[in-house]
Amino acid sequence: MAAAAPADSAVSSETPATFSWPASTRIRYRLLGQYRGDVHGSAEVEWLREGERYQVHLDVSAALLFNRRMSSEGRVTEAGLVPQRYEEVTTNRLQVFSEPRRSLMSFDATQVQLADGRQVPTLAEVQDSASQFIQFVYWLSTRPELRRAGARIDVALALPRRVGRWVYEVGPLELVDTPAGPVECWPLRPAAGAVPGELQAEVWLAPRLQMLPVRLRIRQSAEVYFDLFIDRLPEQALR
Repeated sequence: MAAAAPADSAVSSETPATFSWPASTRIRYRLLGQYRGDVHGSAEVEWLREGERYQVHLDVSAALLFNRRMSSEGRVTEAGLVPQRYEEVTTNRLQVFSEPRRSLMSFDATQVQLADGRQVPTLAEVQDSASQFIQFVYWLSTRPELRRAGARIDVALALPRRVGRWVYEVGPLELVDTPAGPVECWPLRPAAGAVPGELQAEVWLAPRLQMLPVRLRIRQSAEVYFDLFIDRLPEQALR
């Protein structure tokens, strides 16, 4: 990423006349959670764009447990992101001599190749586990009808083992503590579509920070979850 500066925390919550994708951005988080006891760690989301190409990387490090990197790459279009490749790499720190576990998916106009090699029909505007967070930025920035409590977002989501539809519900504005002080955010939570034991994600998007995600919660069950809180102002490449 080029020379970076903190993102402007005074950006208006109103949608600009013409949506402009954020410049290349890095957001660092502190991680708290539960997995056989309290868990601490760190995480980072990196958004990279060059012309009509993008990459999104989500790195999660839970101290003494695991590292996971989720990476999406593809095209930027007038309808948002179009993933073409997704890779997930997990390193289990509890098993010192184990090899990292890799899941790879690919996308074309009609099919998604899942991590086990199966090819299944794609769905319109399908996203993957990493690209969905940036696609939420696009949807809430360009569709004012979604910026209200009770609004629902129907998401086509490709996970390593299946492709399906999830419904996210927008909650009332909430204050989230950030290095710039409390910031109002739109929370998005899964309302339907989850399979028991499958990872679920919640996201808090801050209108004053270009609708970027300042909090993420990744949950597998009531006893296993990771909460990511922004640790410093987002760093952005100079335009």
